[in-house]
Amino acid sequence: MKAEVNYDAIVIGSGAGGAAAAYRLARAGLGVLVLEKGEQLPLDGSTLDIERVVRRGEFMSREPWRDRAGGTLAPEEHFNVGGKTKWYGAALLRYSPAEFGPDAAHGCSGWPISPQELAPYYDEAERLLDVRIFTVEPALARILGRLARAGKGWDTAPLPLGLSARIVDDAREAAHFDGFATVAGLKADAENALLARVQAMPGVALETNAEVTELLPAGTSTTRIGGVRLADGTVRRGAAVLLAAGALHSPRLLERYLDRHGLAGGLPAARHVGRRLKLHLLTALVAMSPSVKRDLLRKTVLLTNERWPHSSAQPLGFDAELIGMLVPHILPRPLRTAIGARAYGFFLQTEDGSHADNRVTETGGPDGAVRVLDYDEWRTPAAAEHRRFVRGFQRALLGAGLVSFTQRIALKGTAHACGTLAAATSPDEGVVDASGRVFGLESLYVVDGSVLPRSSRVNPSLSIFAWGLRVADRLAGTLLAARAGRQGLHVATARDEART
Repeated sequence: MKAEVNYDAIVIGSGAGGAAAAYRLARAGLGVLVLEKGEQLPLDGSTLDIERVVRRGEFMSREPWRDRAGGTLAPEEHFNVGGKTKWYGAALLRYSPAEFGPDAAHGCSGWPISPQELAPYYDEAERLLDVRIFTVEPALARILGRLARAGKGWDTAPLPLGLSARIVDDAREAAHFDGFATVAGLKADAENALLARVQAMPGVALETNAEVTELLPAGTSTTRIGGVRLADGTVRRGAAVLLAAGALHSPRLLERYLDRHGLAGGLPAARHVGRRLKLHLLTALVAMSPSVKRDLLRKTVLLTNERWPHSSAQPLGFDAELIGMLVPHILPRPLRTAIGARAYGFFLQTEDGSHADNRVTETGGPDGAVRVLDYDEWRTPAAAEHRRFVRGFQRALLGAGLVSFTQRIALKGTAHACGTLAAATSPDEGVVDASGRVFGLESLYVVDGSVLPRSSRVNPSLSIFAWGLRVADRLAGTLLAARAGRQGLHVATARDEART
C-alpha cells in the first residue's frame, strides 16, 4: 500500500516565518517541502540597481487589489525566495515585555504567550541571523548629540542589525541594504541565514514558481488539512501544512478553504479570519542641514520618546542619491541631488491598533478573485499618535539645527502587515492558538506575521523568525511521533501480508 503522505510538513512561503519553521523541522530530521510563489532573485547586481529596484519597481508584485472605496492599488509585495526579508532593512529587534500584553487604550490585544516563552527562540534567531551592533558614524553622532543637548526626552539605543561585519568594506552594499537585496550575501535574510543551511538535507525540497491556490482536506475529514493544490493543478500531500505566505495572503487561503467546505459558520475562529489587519503607520522624513553627510552605514540607532509610547524612529539606510529621491519632484533635479547630499533620512513608525473592520478578504474564486484591502488608519488611536510623533520629532530636529520635510507611506506600503490570523487564548478572540495551530483545524499551522496580535513600535521581523522557530520546535515532536506510527503500521501490515 502506497503512503498518501509525501512530506511530513508543507510550508507555504519562504519568508521569515516559513524559512525559520522549515529550518527547525528539517534539523529535526523531518521531510519538508517549501513552496514559493516566486523565483530565486538574480545575483547579477540588478537587485542593487536604484533604477531597476526603485524607479522601475521591477522586483515588486503587480498583483491588483481594491481598497475600501473600490479604488485599485498594488501593495508593495515581493514574491521571491526569502520573501520580503531579501529586501528588508535587517533591523532585528525584540518586542518589549509590555508589548506582549494588551493595551486597551491603544486598541491592542495581548499575546497568548509570555515574553519568557519566546525568549529562547529570540536568542536562537539572533544567533542564526548573526545579529550585531555597528558603530554610529560621525554625522549621525552629531545629530544625536544635538538632540540630547536639547533635552527633549529622546532616548537612543543601538539598532541590532542582521548584517555581516564585512559590509562596511563594501560601499555599494553598505549604502544599499535597506530596501535592496544583497548580492554578496552580506545581509542575513531568510534564504541566506536559514534555508541555505538545510536545503541540501535529504527529504528537504524547495519548489519555486509554486503558487498555492487551495488547501486540501486529509481524506474525508474536512477539519484535518492534508495537502495543497498549486496553480498548475498539481497536488502536494503532507502530514501538516504551515501557512507562511504573509498577512495579506495566508488568510485568503484559509478563507477559501472554510467557504468551500462549509466551515465558515461552524468554527468560532472563522469570523476572525482576515480581520484586525495591522499596518505600521509609517512616515519617511528627510532632515537637512548645510553640511554634506558622508556616513556610509547610516541605520544604526533606534530613537524613542515616552511621550509617544507606541512610536519609534530609526535612520534610513539610504545614501545621498536615494534620499534625493524623497525630495519633492517639483524641485529641479540638481537641487534635489544637492539636498540629498546634505540630508539624513529617518523612518518613523507607530504601532497600529487592532480593529475588526480593518481586514483582508476576497470575492470570487481563486481564478477570478477580487482581493480587497479594507483599511482605515483612523479606526484606532494610532493615527493621532503618529501625527503627534512626527510633529514632535520635526520640532526636535529643528531645535538641533535641521529643517525637515516628510512623506507618508501610503496604504500600498505594506512591509509590516500583520494580525490577520491573530494568535489568541481562545477561538472567541482569534484564529491561532499558542502552539500556532488554527483553532478547530488539525494539522494547519501559521508561522508568518499574520499571527502577531500586536505590531509593536519596532520592526516585527525578529518576532516572526522567533515564532516560526517556536511553532516548528513544538510541532516536530508531534510529526516525528506520527511518522513512527505510520512506519509501525506499514511494518505490521507487511508482516501480516507475509503470513498470509
